[in-house]
Amino acid sequence: MELIRGYRNLQSRHRGCVLTIGNFDGVHLGHQALIARAQALGREAGVPVALMAFEPTPREFFARDKSPPRISTFRGKVKVLSELGLDCMIIQRFGRALASMSAEDFVREVLVGAAGVRAVVIGDDFRFGHQRTGDLALLRAMGAELGFATEGLGTVALGPERCSSTALRQALAEADLARAEAMLGRPYEMTGHVRRGLQLARKLGMPTTNIFLHRPPALRLGIYAVRARANGHDYEGVAALGVRPTLGFTRCLLETHVFGEPGELYGHPMTVQFHKFLRPEEHFDSLDDLAVQMQRDKADAIAFFAS
Repeated sequence: MELIRGYRNLQSRHRGCVLTIGNFDGVHLGHQALIARAQALGREAGVPVALMAFEPTPREFFARDKSPPRISTFRGKVKVLSELGLDCMIIQRFGRALASMSAEDFVREVLVGAAGVRAVVIGDDFRFGHQRTGDLALLRAMGAELGFATEGLGTVALGPERCSSTALRQALAEADLARAEAMLGRPYEMTGHVRRGLQLARKLGMPTTNIFLHRPPALRLGIYAVRARANGHDYEGVAALGVRPTLGFTRCLLETHVFGEPGELYGHPMTVQFHKFLRPEEHFDSLDDLAVQMQRDKADAIAFFAS
């Protein structure tokens, strides 16, 4: 999958594509349905299939302090999307210029002028343009005038529940990993580069890999039984997602202790899948108490995978 930084960098080979647009936070089953439909149209027409996502998201741009936590990191989103067989992903910066662009100008300048779209596939509740005036009806009307097709997809439901980023965030906030996995079609995971930390866990007998999070996570803070993939190998392990209250820190971190000998991981990407919530994050009166609990957590994770 080719990554393109902004619609102004689209080349002639990208024109005539089938395009789907959205935030795609989490890439859940609803998002996957949009992508699958775009790919079906692309195969029928023999043209590339592209996806446009926004950085930051519009909600983050307009109200960063009040925007919901992201389900996936940018790196994690790109990883999942790259596995779905798209030809390219347009990473569009959402700033003042785009926020003030009318819906009609977005269609003419971006969709037709830059991408030369053959077809556009969106969720039927998708809104775009200044003050969110653009919708499915506008796209269909302008598509009929300017020569592209428009399809809107309805809600993907899991039983009585709508599969949405909002519902997925709720499941993650409750550490309901089974419900989250059903919406995603895969275990919930986080991806990032392993960074060097304080190496305190090593001194306590359980060395960990550290992934620093730039934003508060959607997943409930706590201890989890996990599977990790790094350097082409898979490991079972136990992970702590939190701010390390015993040490008095406030920055959120994902610390993973893998079972086995993974070798040197600093600077390498790692993907951590969450399989079982073991307990909430808590404060301990001493490092000795913390070390005892860490061994209990490890035993609980080993028992989970053994069962």
